[in-house]
Amino acid sequence: MNHGLIAAMVEAGETADSLAAQVGVDPKTAQRWVSLGRIPRPLRRSQLATILGRDVKDLWPDVLKRREPVWFRPWVELEREAVALRWFELAWVPGLFQTEAYARATLAGETLTPEEVNALAAARIDRQAILHRSRPPLVVVAIDEAVLRRPAVRDDGALMREQCEHLAACAELPGVQVHVVPAGTPMYSGMGGPFILAEMPDGVRVAHMDGQINAQIITDQVDIATLERRWARIVGEALPRVTSLDLIKKAAASWT
Repeated sequence: MNHGLIAAMVEAGETADSLAAQVGVDPKTAQRWVSLGRIPRPLRRSQLATILGRDVKDLWPDVLKRREPVWFRPWVELEREAVALRWFELAWVPGLFQTEAYARATLAGETLTPEEVNALAAARIDRQAILHRSRPPLVVVAIDEAVLRRPAVRDDGALMREQCEHLAACAELPGVQVHVVPAGTPMYSGMGGPFILAEMPDGVRVAHMDGQINAQIITDQVDIATLERRWARIVGEALPRVTSLDLIKKAAASWT
């Protein structure tokens, strides 16, 4: 029994039936969240927390005892549940494909303690376990070629060589496709910034967008449709999978 959820429902004047109606599930499912302590899927948890005026971590504390930043945890939960991810990156290797050294390099300019850097880098590496599950999600990634050419650390080509080789190895995993938008491509839709589209087991689509100050989870289907059209245009500019893999391997060899 989830006593924290029950207390929040009483305070907000909600019942299992009223919650079920608001988040679009069967009342029996909502009752299991209350009486049996079943844990809703990430998107449902976020919806319920908003309805009840509580933080997700207050209603389901055990789920969130991890090393990711608090603001990023809802997305990590969605990422773990997703059956498919479509990910565009303009400036970085996507987190699911980063080496530990590269992950640390991305954090070097932040005002973080060594302990915080350790925790954040480890959390990023932990997320990569989804690629090696017995049933991994389909992960289709598009990156700008600049990602392969920009040094992560000044005068450390070995780090980028290792990272590009690791990216190439990931690109050969059964559930992964990596496409590169070549450097000679004129201005294209991806110049507006990175984003991720996730498809959940029930067919619901959500998106994630990063900013300089915070990140945003997008559930509005009109906005999702806009991003899906943008994704289609980006992939249209990218090289095919095999050609992209060859380019990644050549980029790896270029770093000394």
